[in-house]
Parts: sequence; structure tokens; C-alpha cells
Amino acid sequence: MQTNNNCIVIFGASGDLTHRKLIPALYNLFKFGRLNKFSVLGVARSELNDDTFREKMREALLETEETTPETLDAFCSHLYYQAVNTSDAADYGKLVPRLEELHTKYQTNGNTLYYMSTPPSLYGVIPECLAAHGLNTEEDGWKRIIVEKPFGYDEKTAQELDVQIHRFFEEHQIYRIDHYLGKETVQNLLVLRFSNGLFEPLWNRNYIDYVEITGAEAIGVEERGGYYDGSGAMRDMFQNHLLQVLAMVAMEPPAIINANSMRDEVAKVMHSLRPLTQDDVEHNLVLGQYTAAEIDGKEVKGYLQEKGVPANSRTETFMALRCEIENWRWAGVPFYVRTGKRLPARVTEIVIHFKTTPHPVFSQNAPENKLIIRIQPDEAISMRFGLKKPGAGFEAKEVSMDFRYADLADDQVLTAYERLLLDAMKGDATLFARTDAVHAAWKFVQPILNYKEAGGRIYEYEAGTWGPVAAEKLIAKSGRVWRKPSGKMKKKV
Repeated sequence: MQTNNNCIVIFGASGDLTHRKLIPALYNLFKFGRLNKFSVLGVARSELNDDTFREKMREALLETEETTPETLDAFCSHLYYQAVNTSDAADYGKLVPRLEELHTKYQTNGNTLYYMSTPPSLYGVIPECLAAHGLNTEEDGWKRIIVEKPFGYDEKTAQELDVQIHRFFEEHQIYRIDHYLGKETVQNLLVLRFSNGLFEPLWNRNYIDYVEITGAEAIGVEERGGYYDGSGAMRDMFQNHLLQVLAMVAMEPPAIINANSMRDEVAKVMHSLRPLTQDDVEHNLVLGQYTAAEIDGKEVKGYLQEKGVPANSRTETFMALRCEIENWRWAGVPFYVRTGKRLPARVTEIVIHFKTTPHPVFSQNAPENKLIIRIQPDEAISMRFGLKKPGAGFEAKEVSMDFRYADLADDQVLTAYERLLLDAMKGDATLFARTDAVHAAWKFVQPILNYKEAGGRIYEYEAGTWGPVAAEKLIAKSGRVWRKPSGKMKKKV
């Protein structure tokens, strides 16, 4: 039986992710009674002490969470801080007595969860420095390490990072986090598919015409221009989040519901993606960059005018790709995936487009059957189909059956970070990426990186639109169209 009694060590504790996501997630787990014997040790270069760290985290929680003085005080009493030069292995020696003290005080039996909320340049450094002081060994309790994205910058660097971390931590100790997989609606996709005899028999090339996956953001790069310019839409969203979502849509039913079986099926999908050829990157890929425009009466900057972005940058803020999965279930079914910034709405959704009836008796323009799975915001599932339009004749009209997750949820539904942190403490790696799937994903996208580096075309699109015209032409080549989702799921009656 795994236990979540442990010390959580957060490297990069003075950073934005810690006070905006990690500490609030841990606070809510504590408030919901999911944490009992635990401590949190913040680690960073900043010269703070326990009291100043607690005060900073208290201020962050008061800004973002519903708190009571008693619960807030009780939680903050579990917070500690240790200043460490995270690039100096010798300085990690300070952690040894602090961890011994905390494990003894909270009776956590040496169980330690390390969270690397740091720049990626430290992902290979921190494991080595921990190992130099024996802080990676499991003789006195489990040791696990959470790695934030990006896990590598391309296929080569991902392999190098993997080798670096595996020198000091075993695969079962490594948790590569993708907060998209912690979202309730993503997990509900698996239950929808595999617990209902209604959907799974139709979930194949015989009945599905094509699949659409959209990850859209209405905002630009904001104050992250310097970081984003080294990443782009492909690395920031497609290679990790959207490929993982695609894998969940396409995976086979696991033999049993556990980490190994689930991740085996995800890896199989990644390995089954048809390799991108030169023809694919030239004709089935669209890269774009947003330009200045007026949105709701307000002028917004183009990407090249954003703070921290070089004036000659060729970083893509939009990408659309047509790809296929070469296996028995999906052969010949195109998957259209797109993501971008400065689009008309913030929305992530999957649309399953079913094939039309072979002989539409009641209307030559019968509505297309669609299953729309909204991941964010306003998490929902909508089934679209045709019924008779009121009045004379038999003209079909599109109607829908809708389900909103909020109708089922109670106040204790865990957020993505809450769910994933708790899973890592329990030793459940089901929703974390495994090394073979990560490498397969990088191998698949490497031709896109090569295309960009070779001067591949970057199309412009006005901020506030659904991307370059070329993206519309990409899907229109086969007589299909992108769905234009809004930020809210509207009921059709």
C-alpha cells in the first residue's frame, strides 16, 4: 500500500509556478483532508528563511484561494525553506540535516518527493547534485522526482536529458508531468470510451470520418516573449499536451487500469504515428505567426512587437497538422490538430466526426453526427445528430444532447495539479509520461523542427482570427472544415 506521507521538496520555490500553482494545490489537498503527515521544503537561491517563505506563500494563497485563518495557519506551519545554490553540488549538503529533521518531526519515514520547478537547464543538474549526497536512494523511504516540461528541446536533447536523469534515478522514480493529463475531462474521455458499449464499437475507421483536436488560446505571449520565442507553438503545446490528448483518443483499451497497462497503450499510439515525410511538412503542415489587429475595439500587438521577441523572429505562434495513425483501428482516418495564440477563444476540445449515412433518405443535407468533448473551459460533452424539423416534410435539423461536468462535480473535484501531485505521492504514474512515449513524440515532431530550421514557410494571420488561410485550405482539400468553437458550449435545441 502506497502512502502519501512525505516531504515535498520544491526546487525553484521563489518562482511563479510555486506560488501560483504548486502551493495552492498542496493547500487544497490539505484542506480536503488528503494530506496528513507531510512537510514542504522550498529550495531556491533567494536568501529567505522559514518565516519569510511562509509569509510569501500566505499572501499568494489569500489572493487565489478560499481560506479560513485556522486552515491557513495550520497549512503554513508545514512550510519550510532552505537557501541553496542549485548549481553547486556541495551546497546540497544543507538539505541532508533539514530533511532528517523534517522526516523525524512529521514521521514521514524518509519518503521524499522532489519537484523541479526550475529552468530546464537544471533538470540534469539537480538529480546529480541530490545523488552526490545520497538523497536519491530508497533504503530509508521512497524518492521520486517530478520533471516539468519541456522534457528536452528536440529529439537529441530529450535523449541526452533522459540519460542524465537515469544515471541517478530509476524510471519508476521519474514523473514527467503534463498538467493536461490531470484535467478531469481528459480522464473522463477514457471512461466515456471504455465503460460504454455505445461508443467503443463505433470508435474506429469504419464509422469515424476524421478527428479534430484544437488547443486555442485567446491571449498572446503576454510577458513571456523571451521564453516563448525559444519554444513556439509546436514545443509549447503540440509535442506534449496535444499529442498526449491524441493518444488518449486513439489508444486501445488497456488490459487493466494501472500505470503500466495505460502507458503501454499510449506508447503504442506514439509509435504508430505515420512518420512525417518531406511532402507532409510541405503540404500537410501550416505554421503561422500573429500580426497586429484590433480586437473588440482595442489594438493588440503582433508577435514581433511583443516584449522580448526579436524583430526578425521566425517562431510560430500557430500550427496545424494533418497526421495519421498506422494501425488496424485508425488506418486512413486523418487527425487534424491545431493550436495557436491570439485566436478568437480560449478552448481545448476534441471533435469526433462520424461518417455520413450512405443514403440520406430525409435530406440531402442531413446534419453530420459529431461528438464534441470540451476539455477547457466549461468542461462538457455534446452529441450532435439530426431530428425532424418542425413543420411539413421531413427536413432534418441538427440537435444536441449535452452534459456539463459541473452538473456532476462537487466542491472537492481536484484540479490538474492537485490530482497529479497526489498521484505522485501515492506512486501512481498512470497520468505521467513514460520515457518511451516521450522519445516517440520527439521523433515524430523532429521533421517539423528540421523544416523550420531549413527556412520553412511561416504564414501570417491577424490576431483574433482562427489562424492563417492556409490552415483552412489544409482541411478543405478533403472537403472538410474546422469547427469554430466559442469559449462556452451552447445548447442546441
